[in-house]
Amino acid sequence: MYLYALFPKGIRILSAMSRDIQLKERWQLLVDKLSAQFADGDPLDLDAIIYLVGVQELGQYHRKYKKDEKLNLMHIAICRLLEPYGYYEFSFFDEDRWPHYIIREELPALKAGEQSVLMKEAIVLYFLEKNYIV
Repeated sequence: MYLYALFPKGIRILSAMSRDIQLKERWQLLVDKLSAQFADGDPLDLDAIIYLVGVQELGQYHRKYKKDEKLNLMHIAICRLLEPYGYYEFSFFDEDRWPHYIIREELPALKAGEQSVLMKEAIVLYFLEKNYIV
């Protein structure tokens, strides 16, 4: 995933630090923008943003969701967010227009903090692609 192996060790560390700083800055910008738009400025957490991605991907914005549907929305979001990493692939829309994905590669065993960083990175990438943030 990283191209840092081409550089001497000191530059690799500096590049990794720059990448981490950029991710933190973009993440905060995204949280601030989404929170202002959807939560009257109260900061949205990671799960809430994943949920919003699921609603965006489903495209059924103005309806109430049951508890199991909310979990399914989060599943849709996670699949969509991790699709560029090769873990999932879109398969089809069902008769209710819900997207379905297939597993392309099992997720590696990650610690909680590593999972959080991966999801934040994937979410930032998603919103960069949508031109919601720059």
